[in-house]
Amino acid sequence: MRLVKKLGIFLLLAAFAVSAAACGDDNDSKGNDKNKGLSGSVVIDGSGTVYPFMSKMAEYYMGENKDVSVEVSRAGTSAGFGKFLVEKNGTDFNDASRPMKDEEKQKAEELGIEVMELKVALDGLTFVINKENDWATELTEEEIISIFLESEGIKKWSDVRPEFPDEPIKTYGPNQNHGTYEFFFENILDEQELVKGINLQQEYSTLVDLVSKDKNAIAFFGFGYYDSNKDKLQAVKVDFGNGPVEPTTETIGEGEDYAYSAFTRPVFTYLNVNHAKEKPQVLDYAIYTMENARDVAKETGFAPLADEEVQDSLAKLKELK
Repeated sequence: MRLVKKLGIFLLLAAFAVSAAACGDDNDSKGNDKNKGLSGSVVIDGSGTVYPFMSKMAEYYMGENKDVSVEVSRAGTSAGFGKFLVEKNGTDFNDASRPMKDEEKQKAEELGIEVMELKVALDGLTFVINKENDWATELTEEEIISIFLESEGIKKWSDVRPEFPDEPIKTYGPNQNHGTYEFFFENILDEQELVKGINLQQEYSTLVDLVSKDKNAIAFFGFGYYDSNKDKLQAVKVDFGNGPVEPTTETIGEGEDYAYSAFTRPVFTYLNVNHAKEKPQVLDYAIYTMENARDVAKETGFAPLADEEVQDSLAKLKELK
């Protein structure tokens, strides 16, 4: 009789262990429920700068949610808002490397689209030069700005410093579709006229290729694209007044504790709240993005947000459930 009782207890414990293990399998290491029963699509467009971050996020999400398709495109911040602010069939998210403008907010209101701004990471505006350039590896903030301003009359490297080569400077950057262009033009150049002849491109890969083949080139874009192309380019160390600073995920940040803060900017994704309320997979993807924003930022060349900012966004998202 005692043996039968012991056997019964053993079987009961074994059954409990199997049940617990099965429950444990329904959740990944981040605590995300893998069996949510979600399906359908999530459509994202916008910033080319934010694209590496969001495409990696989509890859991870689809790995855990097999029945949800996440499509990530990179038309550019402004062009992306054109696809986002549509009365019917607009995108679910628009990635942006600058804040939403007043006229874009007004259009959203006119269309009845409720929008939620989600700050996802921090980026450092990075100035890149050819690998063979051995003279402009360190420049002051003022020298960089002067190179890109028509009013300064800088045409040759020797105009920046007499000891630099007497060779024409070739300037490059992303075109007006990109929030990076707008951030540079509005925040760094104070909306002054860019140097004539600057070569502006839609694709960041084109900029990388152009600079890698031109010894006299200098271009600007987000740190992530430089970080993934270090074998082809070098970043200019910028002297903001306290010595040259190399852009890194440690120096990029907001506030005086970060040496590269003068060229730091937040990057965002904007959520169509109407869609999030109608389509469970859209809201779930938004929550997943903020839950994993800090880790994915580090993987894709961005400085992570403070945990307090992440938690604030998550609280707002969870109120939509």
